[in-house]
Amino acid sequence: MKKKQPKICSKKIGRKPAKNQKIILVVIVAILFLLFIYSFIPKESQEWSVSKDGILSYPENRGRVDVTVLKTEAGSNYTIETISFASKDYTVEGLLRIPSTGKKVPAVVILPGATVTKEGTQGLAGMFSNMGYASFGIEQRNRGGVDPEYDYGLFIKGNEPIEHKMVFDALRAVDVLKQDERIDAQKIAILGESNGGRFAIIAAALDPDIKGVIGISTSGYNTESQIVNIKDETLIRFYRSIDPETYLGLIPPRKFVMLHSVNDSIIKIEFAENTFKKAKEPKKFYLVKTGDHGFSEDMKAPLEEELGLMFR
Repeated sequence: MKKKQPKICSKKIGRKPAKNQKIILVVIVAILFLLFIYSFIPKESQEWSVSKDGILSYPENRGRVDVTVLKTEAGSNYTIETISFASKDYTVEGLLRIPSTGKKVPAVVILPGATVTKEGTQGLAGMFSNMGYASFGIEQRNRGGVDPEYDYGLFIKGNEPIEHKMVFDALRAVDVLKQDERIDAQKIAILGESNGGRFAIIAAALDPDIKGVIGISTSGYNTESQIVNIKDETLIRFYRSIDPETYLGLIPPRKFVMLHSVNDSIIKIEFAENTFKKAKEPKKFYLVKTGDHGFSEDMKAPLEEELGLMFR
């Protein structure tokens, strides 16, 4: 009886052809090269953080803004563009007014008070245009309204509060002006009325390129005097992060300006004076006797003077 011979496998065992190895090597080198090039391309960053002292932080290099021009209107000596841009999870709309000078001009970001639309910024915008300055009045998310309790609920879960995002919106509005070829990117200031003034102060503190900040009928929250008996460190960090007074030390050497009416029935004059006392030099406070809450005619001359100093 013959023994069965074992079957011999005809498949050859050995190394892959050298040609395949070369192809793999070329692909790896190409990928590494592309990653190296990509590392040098400026990229938008929307990261946020809050320090142990309650200082909100966003990257200074936030990348280019994609701007959509929705409508253009021509005036006798200016142009108004209704534009929109994406800011995190929100689309911001604003009115960009540029005087017809034929050269690059300084510009002011205008943040309106709570409930005020972008159209409500155009009184100031028209005045600035006559001074030779461009302006960008935006419509803030929630129309400038805030809900600290809701925001704190987001904060303790590690989510970004709406009030922080509103600061980022203001910073992106500054970025819109910086990249516009009609604007002198070295001469951009920020102004806010009422609640908008609070966001303007924080934004100015976070972006050293902003030439100065002007607050009309605004104040901080005097957080430090209200947290003396609070033991929750997370709660303290949050309330500090939304209080413009936390950021006053970051504004110099840029100028901090406040304008307030003695008749203000919404934000009392003593609140504004208390915030101003905590600010560092250079600073200036203008007390007017006309109007109530918001801009009044007696603020026009101080505004022109202070913007002139910021843009010189």
